Amino acid sequence: MTISIKICGLKDKTGIESVIREGANYAGFIYFPASRRHITLEAAADLKLLLPSDIKSVSVLVDPDDAFLARVVHTIGPDYIQFHGAETPQRLRDIRKQFPSFKVIKAISIASDADLERSLDFANCADILLFDAKAPLPGMLPGGNGLSFDWSLLKGRYFPFPWMLSGGLNAINVAEAIRVTDAKMIDVSSGVESSLGVKEPALIQQFVSAVRHA
Repeated sequence: MTISIKICGLKDKTGIESVIREGANYAGFIYFPASRRHITLEAAADLKLLLPSDIKSVSVLVDPDDAFLARVVHTIGPDYIQFHGAETPQRLRDIRKQFPSFKVIKAISIASDADLERSLDFANCADILLFDAKAPLPGMLPGGNGLSFDWSLLKGRYFPFPWMLSGGLNAINVAEAIRVTDAKMIDVSSGVESSLGVKEPALIQQFVSAVRHA
């Protein structure tokens, strides 16, 4: 089975061209001013126009209100919105009713079995769950910290929904992560950067190749 790949935190044409050239499946744009990977809606809309139809666009938001969601939908028209904050299952159900034009990815911060059990609450309100490492210290960003969680927590587990593995992945460790977790979808950001927020085409190529050969 082919493993789907999401390259997140894209900010420029060079990154988009690399995603297209290497055949990734999802292109992620982050709208969160505290992140070095933050991009304006207008800039993301221009980059989205470069994507072929088989590469899905993902807008990454943190606890957005309805007004901002409406702006995202109007300006970009993303295929998916990834919610990376403290959104509750009820909040996501309300969003899906009000904004039916996009699919929903919900990020779940993982540090223990209890976090994985909590993810089951989102089974009926998200199209994909994204398992990411929980920030170890207060005040850290909710994602994109280049940290992994204990992949063995996922070993042998079945979930009644599609899920994506994230957190500290790179070309060196992604094959092992896939072997341990049997992940069918993979998300990367910092692992394909030459410096914080700067995507490196060679690293994207190496990462995609590592996944394809895993």
